[in-house]
Amino acid sequence: MTLPGFGPLVLLVEDDREGRRLFATWLVDAGFRVAEAHNGLQALERAFDSTPDAVVTDLNIPGIDGYELTKRLRNDPRTSRVPIIAVTGYGPFTQDPARADRAGCDAVLPKPCSADDLETTIRTLLDETARRHVTHE
Repeated sequence: MTLPGFGPLVLLVEDDREGRRLFATWLVDAGFRVAEAHNGLQALERAFDSTPDAVVTDLNIPGIDGYELTKRLRNDPRTSRVPIIAVTGYGPFTQDPARADRAGCDAVLPKPCSADDLETTIRTLLDETARRHVTHE
């Protein structure tokens, strides 16, 4: 499902329906368009069908987890430069926080996070991506 709007497209990957609904509301209220996915394989399909401007993913999702999703997005030329933000309360993450870095995440926010933290992180990464793109043209 994609929620309408005019801002950047954020692919939101969250298996918990209530959490997904909350994050989607926050993002739409912040001016983003939102495409939703409830597992890693669905997220890949959505990302490859219409390249998002940013991805927000839980790390503990069904099918392929957020780490593998990130690796696959990074290895595809269509999505290799898309900012990826992990939002997670996933237990093993706390034991090895650098794993998200190694997978290719640009930022990690622990759950629970605030709407402001999520919006600020996405906008900062979108700005950095835009500056790198302009610099390399």
